[in-house]
Amino acid sequence: MITVTFYKDDKLVLGVKTDKGIFDVQAAANENAPTTVAELIAQGEAGKRALEDLVETNQGNDALFLAEDGLTFGPSVPAPQKIICVGLNYKRHADECNMAYPKEPIIFSKFANTLTAHNAEVKLPTKGKEFDYEAELVIVIGKEAKNVSEQDALSYVYGYTNGNDLSVRDLQFVSSQWLLGKTTDDFCPIGPYLVSGEHIDNPDNLSIKLKRNGELRQNSNTSDLIFNTSEIISYISEHMTLVPGDIILTGTPEGVIMGDPEGQRDWLKPGDVLEVEIENLGTLKTFIK
Repeated sequence: MITVTFYKDDKLVLGVKTDKGIFDVQAAANENAPTTVAELIAQGEAGKRALEDLVETNQGNDALFLAEDGLTFGPSVPAPQKIICVGLNYKRHADECNMAYPKEPIIFSKFANTLTAHNAEVKLPTKGKEFDYEAELVIVIGKEAKNVSEQDALSYVYGYTNGNDLSVRDLQFVSSQWLLGKTTDDFCPIGPYLVSGEHIDNPDNLSIKLKRNGELRQNSNTSDLIFNTSEIISYISEHMTLVPGDIILTGTPEGVIMGDPEGQRDWLKPGDVLEVEIENLGTLKTFIK
């Protein structure tokens, strides 16, 4: 199942992507079907079946199918309890930054204030000047996970979405803690879609790209991950309990601005347009203001 969130009468509602357009779950909802992303993830397979039945029952009602280009999107996962990020997790990205491969995953976090959506305008803050992009595959947890094995880890995943771990590099490295450079308002666009796991045969073999103003800047594959998706989930679950709706940004490939030679780094500026494209997950677009 492929879902979105969008604004309707100033309220964030759930939609299902179909060949006819985005199905308006709120307008057609019945007591059997989930009406929010949180409910859908919590209900798992039963929730997906209920939504599929709702869409099928209403195939003849064209008014419930909305044109995607007319929607104002919300974050594909609007209210995760945790936003967990993995740093320096692609081999060629570590190489371009002249940094050793980490022996264990580098874990940091973002907060809810950073979440924004597909087609969002992101205003650069007055503090900092070295603004960078990071295309990332985002894991969405589907059920409670504590001390799970690598072999079982993917069974705890609901699905996947695109992310852009926007960063303020000069603040990120002000100290040994990266948090300040990672938690600016709206610096975590995710979306446009939440794609459930059955659509993704292997999350560790997906094309991942980023374009800046139409120019291809990042062009890699999740097969270059240092710690793959199963290893990431298992490792984090050893240290904290993951709950349904938690999201994990898995790291970014080579091609970030920080990887360019000093003196040649063209940091993000107002007017830039960023597009994160991941195989089978669509394209996340961000407008820098």
